[in-house]
Amino acid sequence: MVAIIDYDTGNLRSVENALRRLGAQYELTADEAALRRADHVILPGVGEASSAMRKLAATGAAAIIPTLTRPVLGICIGMQLMCRRSEEGDTECLGIFPTKVVRLPAGDGLKVPHMGWDTVSPRSGDELFGGLDGGTYFYYVHSYAARDCGAAIALTDYGMPFAAALRSGNFYGTQFHPEKSGATGERLLANFLSL
Repeated sequence: MVAIIDYDTGNLRSVENALRRLGAQYELTADEAALRRADHVILPGVGEASSAMRKLAATGAAAIIPTLTRPVLGICIGMQLMCRRSEEGDTECLGIFPTKVVRLPAGDGLKVPHMGWDTVSPRSGDELFGGLDGGTYFYYVHSYAARDCGAAIALTDYGMPFAAALRSGNFYGTQFHPEKSGATGERLLANFLSL
């Protein structure tokens, strides 16, 4: 069973649809017992960091997530909330990934938000990217990104290199939206579900 953390930040339906296409059983929940018994946990979301962090804390899940021992995947703002801190709203986050989230630079023909398809370059042989070639395209919609750090398992460059994906133990994160990235995104989600 996959637990999708429900904390009123949108994008839940896209994740549900992607899991349904993969034939995975899932539930929307922020209940501690449900999160602890789940085989996999997904923290999705879109929106602004300080508001999302307040909503996550209000459910009680903010205190639970760092203690989970099953595979956990943060997507977009979900991954950002798993970092130490975000410049967006000067937000203290969960501190799972040892990096800070910063605003993407604009200028030189680059528009913020970074929206659309872009390449992702896996940095290591992490199983999350199993069967996916370097330079694979994924779908992005974001104005902030995690700085490159030792936990980065993939990078994208958009005015600066940033962490396209992070890993620390059983915790994973993607800045891109695998649930909106067609067959490559489904492959990555299937890889996550096989962990």
